[in-house]
Amino acid sequence: MPQMLALVLLLVILYLGDIVSIRTKAWVPSVFICAVLFLLGYWTFFPSDIVARAGVPTVVAVMFMYLLIVNMGTLLSVKELLLQWKTILISLAGIVGIIIVAIIVGYLLFDFNTVVVAIPPLVGGIVSAIIMANGAKDAGLPDLAVFAIIIYVMQGFIGYPFTSIMLKREGRKVLKQYHAGTWHVSNDPKSSIDKQQVISSDENPMPRLFAKIPSSYNSSYFIFLRIAIIGFLAYFVSEVLKPIVSVSPFVLCLLFGVIAASFGFLERHPLKKAGGFGITVMGLMLFIFDTLSRATPEMLMRLLTPLVIFILSAVVGMFIFSIIVGKILKVSKELAFSIALTALYGFPADYIITNEVINNLTKDPKEKEILTSHMLPPMLIGGFISVTIVSVVLAGIMVNMIVGPASAVQ
Repeated sequence: MPQMLALVLLLVILYLGDIVSIRTKAWVPSVFICAVLFLLGYWTFFPSDIVARAGVPTVVAVMFMYLLIVNMGTLLSVKELLLQWKTILISLAGIVGIIIVAIIVGYLLFDFNTVVVAIPPLVGGIVSAIIMANGAKDAGLPDLAVFAIIIYVMQGFIGYPFTSIMLKREGRKVLKQYHAGTWHVSNDPKSSIDKQQVISSDENPMPRLFAKIPSSYNSSYFIFLRIAIIGFLAYFVSEVLKPIVSVSPFVLCLLFGVIAASFGFLERHPLKKAGGFGITVMGLMLFIFDTLSRATPEMLMRLLTPLVIFILSAVVGMFIFSIIVGKILKVSKELAFSIALTALYGFPADYIITNEVINNLTKDPKEKEILTSHMLPPMLIGGFISVTIVSVVLAGIMVNMIVGPASAVQ
């Protein structure tokens, strides 16, 4: 198959996934449609290395991961996180719930490796799924490599409807208080986070450390250079620490990205400013679905039972723990559970679902403003904490816990 034909076919699949997601208002995840189409392709006429043929071999995908995780770090605002401290505690409680219940249920029903591979994708998104899939593949466990991706693909089906139901209940309660005259804006922290702050690049032409350099020198190459420097530092520190402790370079990428943005070495969302965000995400999405080339119908049937059990265990765990912590912090159980559920999908689904709920509940601009300021900031921060931070850290730790068949025999 020629390279450009392979690329065209893969992009058609990604676009069809987007179309279905838009038409169903994100109720049917785009990743699910893409996964189904990829499987059909692999089971019929796709060559097993179609992603590499299209121009995204493993080495390129790893480069994209370094760039993307550094970029993710720059999106985190320490000030915003401090304002939303209750949200952070609830999100962390939900994650603890996922881990505890998944470990208990997993150890009762499955083997050690299955439990280890399942947990990080349950807490996060594409990056943690790739890390665990690669770890399982390197350990000689192809079934579990596919399992990590399948969890990432399927968990949104549980997360989306539960979140929508909980947010609608929370929104109705807020509107009822507003109409009764008992709702006060002071109920919410003075959060400035919004969609633009999350997904748009910094308006400043140069980051703070380079303020004296003319903005005309801030070319795409200069931005990529600075991101790559941070990625290299993460890799270098990871290698230096290896004799003492094993730390994933991707975890350090996230940490160094936060530090680089805080000190003005990188702007917020530098990949978007350099025009590289879209192709980076495209490359990683293709790389994720490349794992499905090893999936057979028989393998998927074997994975179906652990898939359902682990996702349901995750939901039960986050429900119990988030509601307990929410009650202590005087946050409603509906909002607390919704915050925890963001671990199953992250951004931009958390933004889309929240806005869909608000638009369904009211058409009044003032009421929309109240609901948005009350529900959107904690939903976005919840997604950042679980998907952007904790899942990457967890994956970086737990990928080293996978035991290959040879090690297990020894």
